[in-house]
Amino acid sequence: MAGQDRYEVILAGAGGQGLVLAGMVLGEAAILEGKNVVQTVSYGIASRGGFSQAEVIIDRAEIIFQQVEKPDIVLAMTKEAFALHRDLASAGSRIFYDSTLLPHQEGPGLLGHPYTRTAADLGHSAGANIVALGTIAAATGLVRVESLVQAVNGRFAPAAAAVNIAALHAGAGLIAAGGRCEG
Repeated sequence: MAGQDRYEVILAGAGGQGLVLAGMVLGEAAILEGKNVVQTVSYGIASRGGFSQAEVIIDRAEIIFQQVEKPDIVLAMTKEAFALHRDLASAGSRIFYDSTLLPHQEGPGLLGHPYTRTAADLGHSAGANIVALGTIAAATGLVRVESLVQAVNGRFAPAAAAVNIAALHAGAGLIAAGGRCEG
């Protein structure tokens, strides 16, 4: 997966988990690397707690169709999001899920990491989305962790940026501690 020219990504979970923000940070990091990006979002009527999904397409070439058709990567931050997207693993998608919230899942392409617990351990429980970005970047190479750091620095005030950069590095550290995910 590392080094491919195009990535289609779905970030799914509940409103309030920062998935739209995570999609924007991911897109900005890809732009900093000279790539083309499209992001779309969908969410239920209730912004907090209802279903929320951000789609990000990253490509070295021009992006013509602006919807994810065959996701390479799915981040599932709730049980419902995991259930909705689980079958995509059999089609070759890598499903990254929050093992703090879901029990261990068996199957090729199912990759659990403790995003919520890791964020809480950092004293920033709302940062599970950013922990997940660090993990996904380190595991797949869709963008460099350094590009995510640069995007965070450009988006947040210094104190908030520092907290989020720690979350990115903690997420990348989950891969460094356990090796590169091959699904």
